[in-house]
Amino acid sequence: MSEVKERIAKFLSRAGVSSRRDAERMILEGRVKVNGVVLTTPACLVDATDQIEVDGTSITEKERTRVWLYYKPVGLVTTHKDPQGRPTVFEHLPRSMPRVISVGRLDLNSEGLLLLTNSGSFAHMAEHPKTGWARTYRVRVYGEVDEQALEDLKNGITIDDVHYKSIQAELTRHSGRNAWVIITLHEGKNREIRKVMNHLGLQVNRLIRVSYGPFELGNLNPEDVREVPDAMVQKYFPLQSLS
Repeated sequence: MSEVKERIAKFLSRAGVSSRRDAERMILEGRVKVNGVVLTTPACLVDATDQIEVDGTSITEKERTRVWLYYKPVGLVTTHKDPQGRPTVFEHLPRSMPRVISVGRLDLNSEGLLLLTNSGSFAHMAEHPKTGWARTYRVRVYGEVDEQALEDLKNGITIDDVHYKSIQAELTRHSGRNAWVIITLHEGKNREIRKVMNHLGLQVNRLIRVSYGPFELGNLNPEDVREVPDAMVQKYFPLQSLS
């Protein structure tokens, strides 16, 4: 039986080389060869019988999907290369780790759980709205907390013409002008928590992601890395990929 061909970007993603989007960018930069020919377009179908190279390195059959929990500290950006020269998450990982990509991002001033994986397909699945994985954060805010305003966030909120879907927010501790709020959301738009809290008159001065879907930060300390057991990865990674 012949191999089923798929788009080159999806093949590279499944092989753990990069996300589909990054694979398409590498193709347009002339960094990908198929059977000795430099690709100029992502509109190319391949299978395991093709000889595929990225930056001169041969890409072999797909590795098993692996996932790591990483406690991202404040001060690192979630990118492989930062144009401003700021330190990145990937520069601070143990040398023993294979090449990985992140599931979503945490901004420079945010900390906590960042999922890392060698599988672009896993990252795509985990980030996809259809998967519906919640992200939970412990957030320290400065200002007067209106608990009813927090409760009302469950109905969604529109700020500067941007609509944010239902957000669960619960005040858990209050000390002077600082308070801790547990926030759970499913959408994760750019700087969503900071923008919503600012709209409520609150300034975020610490933001820690404590869970992403079924994966939890647990007792990890900043820059700790822990691989997720294969059995747990297989439990939550569906056989079919989301398109």
